[in-house]
Amino acid sequence: MKKTFLTVSILLFLFGCILIYQNITYNDKKLHVVICDVGQGDAIFMRTPDGSDILIDGGPNNSVLSCLSRHMPIWDKTIEVMIMTHPHADHLTGLIDVLKRYRVLMFGTGKNGCSTDLCKKLIEQLKQNGTAQKYLYQGDRFAIKDGIALETLCPTQEWVSQHLVAKSSDENGSSVIELLTYKKFKALFAADAQASDMEKIDMLTGIIDLLKVPHHGSKTGLNSDILDILNPNIAAISVGAKNRYGHPASFTLELLKSLNIKTLRTDQVGDIEIVSDGNNWRVK
Repeated sequence: MKKTFLTVSILLFLFGCILIYQNITYNDKKLHVVICDVGQGDAIFMRTPDGSDILIDGGPNNSVLSCLSRHMPIWDKTIEVMIMTHPHADHLTGLIDVLKRYRVLMFGTGKNGCSTDLCKKLIEQLKQNGTAQKYLYQGDRFAIKDGIALETLCPTQEWVSQHLVAKSSDENGSSVIELLTYKKFKALFAADAQASDMEKIDMLTGIIDLLKVPHHGSKTGLNSDILDILNPNIAAISVGAKNRYGHPASFTLELLKSLNIKTLRTDQVGDIEIVSDGNNWRVK
């Protein structure tokens, strides 16, 4: 009896220590931006100073769940905002698994069609969960507590209307591009956009701190003109090791290097986490 009591006491003590550690770690009143290591795909997680959670894309499999468990406290099972940038499997697959594990309050995506069985499965899961859904266009804005804003830069309603009429299959070109702003800190999440798409964004102005490099570092995602405008302090590439597409392209890596932009890759360092108080930032 005494041995059982001692065992239970030790377990409760250890559990209490875990809760205290997680509370200190995850509730530090700072913004955390994580480019999750999900292989050849995209999943970006953000935890705001007040503890709100945002997820952009879910990667090609359920490894996004491991990323969330590493960066969210065990008692938090609510994601305030989920965004799917476009309905390609390497961006949407993990979102289905997230919806089965977490309560999601708002889901946003572009109005670029949902024709695959996988995408239809995602929409059905959203309906089952009763998650609010919204199409995102340029100028739409999620205002989060603590002065954090997530603003859609692309696509425009005009662009979507034209491509729906033309029945265009350019899903990369219709990617939802989001700008995160927290005081002086700015991060741009460019999904799978191409340089030709980004050049047309009239809201693409100003210096940013973090750039999630478009399309896993493909050679058509960036050019020197775009980087001259954005002038990012750090670039993050979400990419799978030894992928069959040859990402990231040597052209993109050399371009970033020539402009002295610090570049991190998930296939080399795993999760890429940026922490900011709104004025300063660091790589954790």
